[in-house]
Amino acid sequence: MKFMRQLKNRLGIVGELFVFLGKRKLWWMIPMFVILIGFGVILILAQTTPLGPFIYTLF
Repeated sequence: MKFMRQLKNRLGIVGELFVFLGKRKLWWMIPMFVILIGFGVILILAQTTPLGPFIYTLF
């Protein structure tokens, strides 16, 4: 439980989401949220960095 509290404090809203999923035993949803968060990070990086055109060619 100490690990879950530390995760929640360090990661903010994302940490709260993972703590919620852990308490509700919804482990099967964690990979889905990890992929969605990953795509969100890629889209943000693609818009704000000069590497945007190269990231778009990956998809």
